[in-house]
Amino acid sequence: MTDLALGFYEGMAEEYHLLFANWPQAVERQGAMLDALLRRCEAPPPRRVLDCACGIGTQALGLAGRGYAVHATDLSPAAVARAEREARAMGVHLSTGVADMRALDTQVEGTFPVVLALDNAVTHLLTDEDLDAAARAMASKLAPGGLVVLSVRDADALARHQPRFTSERLLEAPEGRRILFQIWDWAADGRTYTVHQFILRPEGNGWQATEHTGVYRALQRVDLERALTRAGLVDTRWHTPEETGFHQPILTARRA
Repeated sequence: MTDLALGFYEGMAEEYHLLFANWPQAVERQGAMLDALLRRCEAPPPRRVLDCACGIGTQALGLAGRGYAVHATDLSPAAVARAEREARAMGVHLSTGVADMRALDTQVEGTFPVVLALDNAVTHLLTDEDLDAAARAMASKLAPGGLVVLSVRDADALARHQPRFTSERLLEAPEGRRILFQIWDWAADGRTYTVHQFILRPEGNGWQATEHTGVYRALQRVDLERALTRAGLVDTRWHTPEETGFHQPILTARRA
């Protein structure tokens, strides 16, 4: 998992914002959605959050802009450096660190009312052993009664249909025109799939393409729930995109 995921996000760090029509607006919108979810789940709402899969800061920056004290960590040093740079540009404060979500217990100090790992990050954990290690490490960082918040693709549907291609998107934005699409290669057993993310941008009289490859597990909801339960977490609950406005289903669970 480490080499595959690290290579993917190291390569994507300077281009990740290009996946959005307007990344700063996405930061604000996702921060608002998560703030609303946390307010519904917690009373009073928490003010400290560990985002242990922060990437370039899409959710961490949004929450920091709403007054949360966010500690943002990621496996990728390049992504963390980009998040730090974006925080300075946006005038918000993040504390940051490089950490593997399977080793938060040794690589991150303290405990938090909330631990986040969003945008399908946990599906880079390709084995039950890695998933259990991450669940235990997240649980170890929760204060008593604290909440873990995960979001994943709806793999139950994906595994049935095994899509091979995502329709291309043409984005016109201040950063310039670009075309985005993905090719998915499924393992024979249907348990994992390799995503080839293509970004095409005009260059001279033609187009310049970059490609980033990541491997994901088609993680079923029940398997994720069971991993959190084995880690000692309780009160697992799914929140639908229709309920939250977030683009993926969200699973919450609590430390007793």
